[in-house]
Amino acid sequence: MLVVLLAVVLLITALLHWYLWKRLVKDTTRTRRGRRIGTVVVVLLALVIPATLTLSRALPHSRQVLVAWPGFLWLALMFYLLVTLLLLEIPRLALRLPRPSSPFNRNIVDVRYEVADISGPEPQVDAGRRLLLGRSLAVTAGVLSAGAVGIGVYQALGAPKLKRVPIRLAKLPASMEGFRIALVSDIHLGPLLGRAHTERIVRMINEVDADLVAVVGDLVDGSVAELGPAAEPLQDLRARRGSFFVTGNHEYFSGYQAWIDEVNSLGVRVLRNERVEVLGLDLAGVNDVTGGSVGDGPDYARALDGRDAARPVVLLAHQPVQAHEAARHGVDLQLSGHTHGGQMVPFNLLVGLQQPVVAGLGRVDGTQVYVTRGAGFWGPPVRFGAPPDISVVVLHGA
Repeated sequence: MLVVLLAVVLLITALLHWYLWKRLVKDTTRTRRGRRIGTVVVVLLALVIPATLTLSRALPHSRQVLVAWPGFLWLALMFYLLVTLLLLEIPRLALRLPRPSSPFNRNIVDVRYEVADISGPEPQVDAGRRLLLGRSLAVTAGVLSAGAVGIGVYQALGAPKLKRVPIRLAKLPASMEGFRIALVSDIHLGPLLGRAHTERIVRMINEVDADLVAVVGDLVDGSVAELGPAAEPLQDLRARRGSFFVTGNHEYFSGYQAWIDEVNSLGVRVLRNERVEVLGLDLAGVNDVTGGSVGDGPDYARALDGRDAARPVVLLAHQPVQAHEAARHGVDLQLSGHTHGGQMVPFNLLVGLQQPVVAGLGRVDGTQVYVTRGAGFWGPPVRFGAPPDISVVVLHGA
């Protein structure tokens, strides 16, 4: 199975880079030497993709950054080059269509051919025009793609935006009016995001002076042995009613049980298909759906059945798609992450095919769902059109 998957990845990589070679090398070079150099560069860049995906897991954590930075940056740039070049196929086709003919133009063409018959071979006007067109579109694609990646890197590595989100709950008691939940997700500690990233997030949350902190999954991309020190600043989180965590899909790729123990030891309570009473509301948390593959999936009945229906319930669940099941159990508000808001436009369009809410506040089967774009990134250190955020959910009565 692994061999088949690797073969598919290599085939797709080869096809994508063949297209890039055609548009960025073949269509823009006139000399054999220039084309050979361009071909070698494209082949090397094509090899970077499988090398990055392989070595970023095989190398020790301290050395993963050596392949992660160049590999994932090229992955992002390649993506935007492909998107831009595909969009530019439209003007390319329009500019290469034959121009409308007229008797006057036909006379000119006839004269040109008569001159060519007398003086020698026809001038290569079309070849020169195609070369100019190819170079112009390649430069346009390069500038736009590099700009998108540059902005995306700046946003991905910068401080998350602090968003204040008012949400009304019909059952909220008057005593909890203005109750604030600091919501963060998808911190994604790993080769490119370390302890300083966690420290900045903790500092920003503490400055909000929230009543409660909710970390809704995808904290890490690696084991406790590798990333324990990077997660350690979570022990400094401050909130009057405590800090809580639920698992995301990436915890199940990183040794979930060890991370559950580690997060609990840092003073952040992991809600595992359970609920707690927080003043006048119930706070529930369920495991991520990925946990089902290892016998640790979400159990909504265990977390939500038997409660007082007169009290509002807020559910922490990593993926927005879990709201369908949450709605069947009468959840008033679900807080989620997972989507990254698409991370790199236009991926948000694809995410919307799988998740009912990509970012912000929505409603699923009658249940309100708020989705944070997350504070980190996965894969390329790029967030274009979907900047990271930490959300402060402010609860109000209806």
